[in-house]
Amino acid sequence: FTLPCSWFLLSYRYQNIVLFYYFNNIYFKMSAPSSNLRKSALSFKIIAECSVSKARTSIMTLPHSNVDTPVFMPVGTQGTLKGLLPDQLETLGCQIILANTYHLGTRPGPELLEKAGGLHKFMGWERALLTDSGGFQMVSLLTLAEITEEGVKFQSPYGAQECMLTPERSIEIQTAIGADIIMQLDDVIKTTSTGPRVEEATYRTTRWLDRCLKVHKNVDKQNLFPIVQGVLVPELRIKSAQLHAERDVPGFAVGGLSGGEAKEDFWNMVLLSTENLPRDKPRYLMGVGFAVDLVICVALGVDMFDCVFPTRTARFGCALVIGGQLSLKQKKYAKDYRPLEEGCDCSTCKNYTRAYLHGIVTVETVACHLISVHNIAFQVQF
Repeated sequence: FTLPCSWFLLSYRYQNIVLFYYFNNIYFKMSAPSSNLRKSALSFKIIAECSVSKARTSIMTLPHSNVDTPVFMPVGTQGTLKGLLPDQLETLGCQIILANTYHLGTRPGPELLEKAGGLHKFMGWERALLTDSGGFQMVSLLTLAEITEEGVKFQSPYGAQECMLTPERSIEIQTAIGADIIMQLDDVIKTTSTGPRVEEATYRTTRWLDRCLKVHKNVDKQNLFPIVQGVLVPELRIKSAQLHAERDVPGFAVGGLSGGEAKEDFWNMVLLSTENLPRDKPRYLMGVGFAVDLVICVALGVDMFDCVFPTRTARFGCALVIGGQLSLKQKKYAKDYRPLEEGCDCSTCKNYTRAYLHGIVTVETVACHLISVHNIAFQVQF
């Protein structure tokens, strides 16, 4: 086993967490199933818990499929992962994937998706789906976005018209998409933000949650998760988690992190969030996909993760391995006849060598496909 380079940046405290996770024969104690979930669209049964950390395994039952946690969710922004078909994702072991409300709500649009019977039928995916609210994309991608108490005002990327995404409209779009888990619209700010804007965004997110809950009527088929905010301010993050825990919801998301902050600050905010959320409901950490972060955040009590990292990395010719990444454009792989990762049972590692992938990585789109297959397999099995 080779530790990634980022290992040496970890504090002694978090090194111990990783070592416990990988190398100790951790004793897991059996736990009773959870209760008091809203309606029946989600059940969450804890199977085992670690005796030295907050790590646990569980089964989350959703309308379209069961999901074993901890789980990594690949991101299919527009209802597809670039270069991969839905049946390939099933073969790779993907239990649930994420789609983007902003992009799907713009094209093809909620009306078309509703007529198609929802995104599951539209894309040919029979397992679970999760959609985000679209707020992050509008604030991060659109230079003309303006946030008010009503919602997020922005200019359409496909025309000059002015649009408004409100909490109510976000739920309306996600209802048409038909995902098993949907997100509230939150007031998104940069992770490193300071000053009055942080408090404003934190409490506005809670007010928007209540507006989302008020219009969310499809509770027997879709599960609405609130999003804990507060960026790097401990008091606000704790308060956000506590306020959201008072609502009758089936699970929780933790947002506003992994945006350039120091790792120690990131992990501490994750811990503050999970410590103030109910034990018997799933916890989803948004936008996190680095291997070290997955290990540590599982130990801190997180059950679900998503990130574009595996497929985006593949498009740059990089393969994920236990020791870090292989940049297959480098000449040193020209005569390397090993698979990307010894012991990996994905079709790429079974059939192709590093030398072959090096030879086609800059001239053939098939290289992106083959590396994506490996990276997704690596991530979901990590």
